[in-house]
This record gives sequence, C-alpha cells and structure tokens, in this order.
Amino acid sequence: MIDFGFDKIALIGAVALIVIGPEKLPRVARTVGHMLGKAQRYVADVKAEVSRSIELEELQKMKSQFEGAARDVENTVNREVSATTGELERSWEDGLPPALPTAGDDGLLATTPPDYKHPKKNWRLKRGATPAWYKQRLGIRTKALSGAARVARFRPRPLGK
Repeated sequence: MIDFGFDKIALIGAVALIVIGPEKLPRVARTVGHMLGKAQRYVADVKAEVSRSIELEELQKMKSQFEGAARDVENTVNREVSATTGELERSWEDGLPPALPTAGDDGLLATTPPDYKHPKKNWRLKRGATPAWYKQRLGIRTKALSGAARVARFRPRPLGK
C-alpha cells in the first residue's frame, strides 16, 4: 500500500489540526479510523473470496482428473473381465478348460489328497493348567453368569442395609 513515514504523518496531522480545528479533530480521526478498518476488512474479504474461487477451480480440475482416471480404470477392468469371460465361455463350450489338469494328465490328480487331521490342541486343558488363585488375582472369570445373575450381582445395594 502507500508508504507513510513519521514525518509525512506529522505533516498531515498538523494540517488537519489547522484546517479542522482542535474540537472536531478527535471525532474526525475516529471516523477516519473506522473507515480505514472497514476498507481493510473489505479488502480482506475480497482476497478470501478470490482465494476460495481459485481453490474451487483447482478442486474442480482435480475432480475431473480423478473422474477421468476412474473411467479409464473402469474401462480397463470391464475389457479384462469381458475378455476373461469370453475365454471361459469358449473353453466351457469346448469341454474342460485346458489350464486345469485332469486325472490323466501327468498323474497330478491321480492320487487323492490326504485327509485333514486336527492338530489335537486342547485349549481347555491349557486353560485348566493355570492355577485358580492366579486367575482370581487377574480377574479371569472361571464360571459363566447369566444376564440376570450379573445384573443382580452388580446392582447397587440400598443404603439402609
């Protein structure tokens, strides 16, 4: 803005004192201060509005770029899915897909896979190996409570009893 030094402000003040007079000078100075404050607020509002509009334009550009990228990805995925679906349908019409081995191909599936065996981990046994006094100290529940029993246990007692 305008660069005012101390000497220029003193000169303006002296001229204002002579022209306006000592009685009206404080009121005029107050009014000028209010007007300058309003002007500064107006300039700040305009700057904020301009910066918001610039940010909005940038966000709209980014939105259009993201939408374009999303459309490209969607088109690519759709092409790949349709190509894979077409290959699968063609191979289904021809018989079993050539990628999957059959029982006669190189003997890969000639033997049946072994049956599943449980690892024989008994968590109840491990849980029971912990001493009861240790469980009580840590606050581990050893017996299950029903909902009604839990409510009755933790219900506040009357003050008279």
